[in-house]
Amino acid sequence: MELSEPNGLVESHTFISKSRAVAIIVCITCISGISNLLAGLLTVCIPVISADLGFPPELQLWPASAFALACGCTLLLCAAAADILGCRRFCLVGALLQTLSALGAGLAKTPSQLIALRAIAGISASFCLPSAVGISARAFPAATSPRIRSAAFSAMGGGQAVGFGLGLVLGGVFSDTLGWRWGFYTTAILNIVVLALALWALPSDIDGAVLGRETLNRLAREIDWFGCLLISAALALLSYELAVVSGSDAGRLIREPANLAILCISFALLPLFWLWMRHQTRNSRPALIPNAIWRNAPFTAVCITVFLVWGALNASEQLTALYLQEVRDFSPLTASLYFLPAPIAGAMMNVAIGLSLPFLRPWLAVPIGCLVSGIAPLLLATLCRLDGPSYWHAVFQAMALNPLGADLIYTIANLVVTSAFPTKTQALAGGVFQMLSQIGKSIGIASTSIIAQQVAASSQLANANEALLQGYKAGWWYNSGLGFVAVLVSFWGLRNVGKLGVKID
Repeated sequence: MELSEPNGLVESHTFISKSRAVAIIVCITCISGISNLLAGLLTVCIPVISADLGFPPELQLWPASAFALACGCTLLLCAAAADILGCRRFCLVGALLQTLSALGAGLAKTPSQLIALRAIAGISASFCLPSAVGISARAFPAATSPRIRSAAFSAMGGGQAVGFGLGLVLGGVFSDTLGWRWGFYTTAILNIVVLALALWALPSDIDGAVLGRETLNRLAREIDWFGCLLISAALALLSYELAVVSGSDAGRLIREPANLAILCISFALLPLFWLWMRHQTRNSRPALIPNAIWRNAPFTAVCITVFLVWGALNASEQLTALYLQEVRDFSPLTASLYFLPAPIAGAMMNVAIGLSLPFLRPWLAVPIGCLVSGIAPLLLATLCRLDGPSYWHAVFQAMALNPLGADLIYTIANLVVTSAFPTKTQALAGGVFQMLSQIGKSIGIASTSIIAQQVAASSQLANANEALLQGYKAGWWYNSGLGFVAVLVSFWGLRNVGKLGVKID
């Protein structure tokens, strides 16, 4: 089985020179990666930010959670709208919102201001992420530019993984030097530069017709609005609940009636969404994500794999940041420098993927990537102690290995997901992928946090740091298990998939 444009559809497009193609890839990589850079920066800086702005303990995780909440409940809606209103327009608007929210976060004076601005950043990510996938798919069709298309997806994957790792490093540097606010200011400046480049580089013909009455009619006629409402509500409630139970008192909070009710409602909306998709399909009406698509084994397998691997990746890195600062008592700057192998290894991995993708066999490459994702937290769980080991005997290897599986899977998953959707809904395909990675990240961090806190709280150890370490080790074992489960899922689902990134005649 080889992947091609669905239904044999190929969009006409103007010739794009190599220099223009490079500029397009740089733009979409930076625009989609900057949100991850800010997430990494916030991970390291949140203790300093909390002390500076006077965050109460129960709100310390909300700057990160507000982003996930806003992004989760608007992602598919923005993706569906981008396919009609224009991926280029949505990407530029999202980049502008991202710039303003980063600048505003640097100027924030109160916890509520920072949380609100991080929510706006989540909405901007919903504009940017799926539209970037749509731009790649339309500017570089699989039938005529398969290798450039693969390189674009590979670069975007590297941009997100490297962005998060780079954010961790910059967060530590700014916290101990100029101050955490300069992390946001620097990101806003970078956003302005990328936005200016995007205005020139992104082809305007990607958006199709000029906005007018017919576009608005299509918006009302071709989007499954009720389906968007159902899945957005489910994801919003789930993201909110995950944010609530990720605090220091997760065991008690999860048992409160209000939180249980919210969790039950979010889960109940999922089968309702499935029933609505069946109703829309039977009546030949627009269906946001047709149920039949889940019968596509490669599509289903990569969706589950992305969900598992993204959860393990982000949770493992967050636990490592806490271990270095709370157990080993390293400064934010030192802890951030320990993360340097992650962005460097991620960048090297994506260059290798771009060059070797035509020769890769997904049924073998993806399980190997998942195996690496399971080994990284396994090293931390087995080797980390209160007084060691040295950086070169555990953390270095784990940080170098941790992003490799996710980077490999990102490129292959985007190719599989976009091939499963019609050519005219490539932004929606990107939205489905980003939704899975975002929810996987939220659930991975929340479930890992609950496990770590429960193990630490139930520990009989007198040493508080040793109890914390026991909790972190339990979390790393759990993350390792997620990676190993993904090995089995990906091997099963991709066993019949042939080459990727090759032209289909």
